Amino acid sequence: MDIRTVAVFGASGKIGRRVVELITGRGAAVRALVHRTPIEMDGVTTVSGSITDAEAVREVVAGADAVVQMATAKEDPDTFFDVSVKGTLNVLEACRDEPIKQFLIFGGDAALGIWFYPQPIPIDESHKLMAYPGYYAFTKVMEEVMTEQYGFQYGLPWTILRSSWVFEADDLLGHFSLLENVDPSEPGHGFGEQPPEVMKLVDAGEERVVIQTNGDGVPYHRHIVHIDDVMQGLGLMLGNEAALGQSFNIAAPSAFNYLPAADHLSAKTETPTLELPCPGYHSFEININRARTILGYAPENDIYRMIDRALEHRAHSG
Repeated sequence: MDIRTVAVFGASGKIGRRVVELITGRGAAVRALVHRTPIEMDGVTTVSGSITDAEAVREVVAGADAVVQMATAKEDPDTFFDVSVKGTLNVLEACRDEPIKQFLIFGGDAALGIWFYPQPIPIDESHKLMAYPGYYAFTKVMEEVMTEQYGFQYGLPWTILRSSWVFEADDLLGHFSLLENVDPSEPGHGFGEQPPEVMKLVDAGEERVVIQTNGDGVPYHRHIVHIDDVMQGLGLMLGNEAALGQSFNIAAPSAFNYLPAADHLSAKTETPTLELPCPGYHSFEININRARTILGYAPENDIYRMIDRALEHRAHSG
């Protein structure tokens, strides 16, 4: 498809800025909605406003060939509905009045329940939508449902990029850190309550590389993704007629197991490992065969390369 102008919502976020770079790198123009964080990048025109303002949204969408919707709110009870649900509805409504060639929304594996529920087989795109507890996962389900329904109702040419948990720079190191995960801000991302002997390590500032295990002491396995592989997936979807009317799981080449991954990080940093029971979750794997087959998606960053890149970034950033 001939995509010359792309309307982008959520352009100032960690993923959004990379999305803008990808689009402008192709020679297309970006028109972005700016709420709080300014965007000063070549090839980008900005419109000030909020995604909750239907008129501002229409101004951004007007004349665009494609629309990328990433704007979201996480666990904020005061804003999640207006931003994520009503905001997405505003974008969809604006697209009804324009000859949009592609509406591409960033979904997430949070819509599939991931390790909050038993996953006996790899999770593919036909998996039932089943949000885990919290506002964020609920809105990921709502966004996908609204998008598909606008395809049925109004012929909207949609694509859903359903990403696993995205890591960049050195933030993967934080995921394995004992000291950074005792009190998480989002459900399912931390370690929960821990026994006194573990809290003594935390209070003393004694770092450990954590091996998360279930209630029986078996290390979990789970799936994540590097931001570079997300951008590869987006690049293969945007402007691709084969991607229309499709949702695609975008994840790392394979799931990882916490035991060998932690051992790898421990050997690199000379930091002891610690097996930490985090009962109540379930191992899971994401099936990315549809993206591989239809798009030619070929992710390059497995857990070991992600760890090595995170360590290299931290060493160079001081």
